[in-house]
Amino acid sequence: MDSNSKNIMDMFERGKVVKICAPMVRYSKLAFRSLVRKYDCDVCFTPMIIAADFMRSAKARDSEFTTNQADRPLVVQFAANDPQTLAEAASAVAPFSDGVDLNCGCPQRWAMAEGYGACLINDPELVRDMIQQVRSRVENPRYSVSIKIRIHKDLRRTVDLCQKAEMAGVSWVTVHGRTVEERHQPVHYDAIRTIKDSVSIPVIANGDVKSLKDVESTCLRTGVDGVMVARGLLANPAMFAGYENTPLECVWDWVDIALEHGTPFTCFHQHLIYMLERVSSPAERRVFNALSSTSAVIDYLRHTYSS
Repeated sequence: MDSNSKNIMDMFERGKVVKICAPMVRYSKLAFRSLVRKYDCDVCFTPMIIAADFMRSAKARDSEFTTNQADRPLVVQFAANDPQTLAEAASAVAPFSDGVDLNCGCPQRWAMAEGYGACLINDPELVRDMIQQVRSRVENPRYSVSIKIRIHKDLRRTVDLCQKAEMAGVSWVTVHGRTVEERHQPVHYDAIRTIKDSVSIPVIANGDVKSLKDVESTCLRTGVDGVMVARGLLANPAMFAGYENTPLECVWDWVDIALEHGTPFTCFHQHLIYMLERVSSPAERRVFNALSSTSAVIDYLRHTYSS
C-alpha cells in the first residue's frame, strides 16, 4: 500500500473522528496493530523507539521496527533529545510509514533522566528545533510529523509549547490530559479543550477512553479531532468497532495473527489475559493465567469458548 493511499492528514481534513492505537511498550507491535486494524482502528503507532539506539545499530533497527504493506497508516514514535538524530531516524523510516511522532509525554524516571519524554515539554525551543529538522530532512510535505505531550500545571506553558510546535510545522498534537506527576487521577478535559482552541492544527485526546461511548463523549467535551487509546484497546481490541467487551471472533483473530507472526508466547498469552479479563471469572483467570504453552492456551480456548 502506498503511503499516500490513506494519508493521515486527509483523515483529519475529512472531519471524521480519527481513532488511534497508542504507542505501548511491548504491546503495540505489528501483530497487535494488525488485529486492531480489523476492528475500525484508523491509525497505529509503533512502541516508542529510542532514536539514537535505532540509528546506531542495524540489529536495533531490525528488532524495533517491523512492518508490512497492510500496516498503514503507521506512525513511528521516537524518543529523542537531539534534532539531527531525530531527523536521521525519521528519514530512515519515512519510506515505510506515514508519519513520525516525538514522545514528549513519557513520565518514567529513566526516560526523563536521559532527556527524553515528558521533560521535553519544558523545552519548547528544543521541540521546535527537532520538528524543523525533521521537516527539512523528509521531503514529502504530506508526511505527518506529530508530538505527544502531557500538560503543565500552568496550562499557559502547554499552550505556548503547542503554538511554537505549530509554527515549526508540526502536523498535529496528541494531549494526554494529565501532568507528569499524575497517573490515575481524572483526565483534565478542560485543559485539552483549551489547547484545542489555541491552535489551528488537529488535536488528539488521550487518557481514560475505554469504550466507543467514551470516544464520543471525549470529542464532545473537548472538540478534538480524534482519540488515542492504550489500555482500553488492550482490554478490548474491538473497542473502536463498538463492542463492549472483546468478542470471541476477535480472540480467535488474535490467535491466528499471533501464530502467523511468530509472536513470542509471553506476549501472545499476555494479550489474551487482557482480552479475557472482563469476560471470565476469577477462577477461570487463575487457570488461564497459569498456562505455559501455546498449545495449552488453544486447548483451553477451544474447551471454554467453543461456539
